[in-house]
Parts: sequence; C-alpha cells; structure tokens
Amino acid sequence: MDGIYIGLISIGVTLLFVMGVPIFLIIGLWVVGVSLVIDFTLANIGVTLYEGLNFFGLLALPLFILTGDLINNAGIAKRLSDFAYSILGWLRGGMAMAALAACGLFAAISGSNSATTATIGSIMHPEMTKTNYDENFAAATVAAGGTVGIIIPPSIIFIVYGFLMNLSISDLFIGGMIPGILMVVSMQLACWYMSRKFGWGEIISFQLTRILKAAFGAWLGFFAIGLVIWGIYTGKFSPTEAAGVTAGFCLVVGLVMYPIAKRLGLKSDGSADGASMTDMIFVPGFHIKELPGIILRSGQITGMLVPLIAISVVMQQILSLLGAKDFVTEMLANLGGYYPILFACMFIVLIAGTVLESLPNTIILAPILAPIAASIGVDPIHFAVIFLVGDAIGFITPPYGLNLYVASGITGIPYFRILKFTVPYLLALMVCWFVIALVPELSTMFLGSIGK
Repeated sequence: MDGIYIGLISIGVTLLFVMGVPIFLIIGLWVVGVSLVIDFTLANIGVTLYEGLNFFGLLALPLFILTGDLINNAGIAKRLSDFAYSILGWLRGGMAMAALAACGLFAAISGSNSATTATIGSIMHPEMTKTNYDENFAAATVAAGGTVGIIIPPSIIFIVYGFLMNLSISDLFIGGMIPGILMVVSMQLACWYMSRKFGWGEIISFQLTRILKAAFGAWLGFFAIGLVIWGIYTGKFSPTEAAGVTAGFCLVVGLVMYPIAKRLGLKSDGSADGASMTDMIFVPGFHIKELPGIILRSGQITGMLVPLIAISVVMQQILSLLGAKDFVTEMLANLGGYYPILFACMFIVLIAGTVLESLPNTIILAPILAPIAASIGVDPIHFAVIFLVGDAIGFITPPYGLNLYVASGITGIPYFRILKFTVPYLLALMVCWFVIALVPELSTMFLGSIGK
C-alpha cells in the first residue's frame, strides 16, 4: 500500500514540476510526503538539513560564485575574451571558437556553468552578431561553452561530489583538467565545421603583436587562474581556502583599479584611448558602491543552490531507506560485464540530466551509481569525471537545459530557437564523453604527480 501512495506522491510532484514549480519545493514536498507515508520522523528533516550543510568544503561554493561576479564586473573576463579572439580570429568561425575558449578560461576561475554562460554570453554574443554570425548559433555557442564551467577546475559541482563521496577535492580538480580541455576542443571543431559550412564570421589576420598585446592585457586573469592552480595543486591551501584567496584577490583588484582606470579614461569594455601597452595593464574595476549589488547577485545564486543541496541530502537518505540503491545495483548487475554496466550508468546520468539540474542529479545518483562503478573496477576519480561530464551535457539538453535558459535570458532569443543549433555541440560532447569514459588515463594521469 505504501508503494501506491509513494507513486501517487511522485506523480503529483512531477505534475507540479511540469507546471514550473521550483525544483527545491518539488523535492521538499516529495520528502515530506514520503516521510509521512513510511512513518519516518519529520524531525529528521530539520536535523539532516543542518548537518548536510555543516561541511567546511562547501564554503568554497559561494566564494567561487562571488569570484565569477567580481572578475566580470572588474573587466577581467572581457580581457580574457579578447586574448582568445586574438589567437583564433584568423580561422573561419574564430570569434565563436574564441567564445568557447573564453568559457574555458572563465571556468578556470569561477567554477560555475551558469555564471560562465551569462558572463561570456553577455560579452561575446553581441560581438558575434556584429561579425556575421547567426544570432541563434551564437547563443547556442555560449550555452554550450558554459558546460565546461563545472568540469575545468575549480568546480563547484566537484566540491559537492567530493563532499558526498568522501573523495579528495584536489584529486577531483586534477582529474577534470584534461577532460575539460578536450570538451572545449571538441566543441571548437564542431564550431569550425558549422561556421565553414555556412560562411559565418569574419576573419582577421594573424598578428603576433596583437596576441602579445592581448595576453599582456589579460595578465590579471592569468594571475587569478595561476593563483588557484598553484595554491591547490602545491598543497599551499585547500580548495576552500583557494576560493577565499581568489575572491579576495579579485575584490582588491576591482576596487584598486577603478580610480586608476577612471583617471586614465578607460572605457567600460576594458580598452583605453590609444590602447597603449601602459593602458593595457589596467582594467576598469568597479566602484565600492557597486559592491553590495555584486555581493547580492552572488548571494541570490548561492541562496538558490544551497537549500537545494540540503534538501537533496534528505532525499538521498529517504531513497536509501526505500532500497533504491539495492534496486539499481541488482538491475545493473544483471547486465554483466564492465562496459555494459558503465554505459548503463552513463545512460542513467544522461537521462536524469535532461530533467534535473546537475546538483540534485549529483546528490541523488552519485551515491547510488559510484559504488556500482567501483564494484566493476572503475577508478573513483575517473567515474566522478565521467558522471559530471554527463551531468554537464544535461545543461544543453531539453527539456531542462539550464544553460539554454540562461542564454535565452541574456540574448532575448526564444529557448527553442537556440535549441536547434545546439545539436552539433551535443554530438561533439557525446563523442568526447565516450572517449573520456574509454580512456581512464585522461582523468587519472596526473593523480599523485601534482603537489608532490
């Protein structure tokens, strides 16, 4: 009888999800309803909500989100985009490929998919439409580029995964480096093919002086990336401390640069009149009066993610009591063999990613699938990368596709018009995903060699 009631509750919350009710409320209603059905004390919900967040490592999450907002407002993100374009602009589709590269560079500081899409999209989409790109393709490009936001370290979702599965966050970051770069390269190849096929974009000449000048102008962004990599991989500070140090660095840079840039006459896009090498040292920065608004925006994003983490931990506990882990384990065990089980796990992650955001998807499925993968000999770090790359692909797959909604919001282009142009990127990412799954060394080759 309990199974019938749980089924009815699940159908009810699914209907609410289709109607647009926030996922946090959906999971919360399901947890409360099922707890009542199985006579599980509701007091446990409050305790688990608190204990689920009582973890030092999770402090990195709001700090990396804040870092993303700070580097965007300071003008550092624009300089990184200019650098990427100076290298790739001589190719057909160079600006769109540069947008994907800029997403990778931004991800190496912010660790967020939505922040990557929103920041790089707001900078590069107008530039792409000005240079003969289809506006829908341009929007799809920044949406797809945002998928690496949770793979290239530092990554917010790697922090959550490490917390859930008791894995070293530094090892997870190391494991995500090469796969993240491969994702960017695979999408750039798809972008080059599409741009060449339809004649999109304008080509600029290859000039070493332009590249050197753009690199010089992006020095603060490179320093921030280097600070994170050096600190974490040499063991000087933990990922959480790295988040605090990077956020503090970007805060100081933004505030110190503002009066200097104002005196020099720097424009809002980060360039200066005459664009001399001296001018390129500085970025626009931001006035201290803007700081409360920046912190508020970061707080709003954190306020959406953290309650979702807490309630998903409770959901994970309820699913364990219902025997979900045992059911999935038995079902997959019947498949027999390393690759059938691994590919079945990947299929489950992909399907879940089409309807769930990466956070609840990770919190609910990782504790179920990771032990199954370990039982057939998959390295825990390797499986974490496989799992989260599949999660990332979900950002541009319907009906959820969070990055598509973000891209739609910043460009004003309807969701379904963007969706059509994500197909080449989806195919490229799927191929890349299977390569990552079939070649464990891509995720594990540097484990134990960095920071030793």
